[in-house]
Amino acid sequence: MINAYATLASLVAFAQDRLKNEEKGATAVEYGLMVGLIAVVIIGVVATLGGQLAELFASVSEELPAVTTTTTTGG
Repeated sequence: MINAYATLASLVAFAQDRLKNEEKGATAVEYGLMVGLIAVVIIGVVATLGGQLAELFASVSEELPAVTTTTTTGG
């Protein structure tokens, strides 16, 4: 994860250097690198927190039938 952060920091520094040199924006290759890096970070976060998210959704889905049963029989 630290390696991804270092890569992101160097990519941002490179983009800032290009913009300071009076160049007009980033090229398609740089945009592709940024999108790829963002995708890697998202995949890493989902892989890290995936188990916790699965438990959260499971607990919510277990509670939903109880809520709908209570509201339909209570009224």
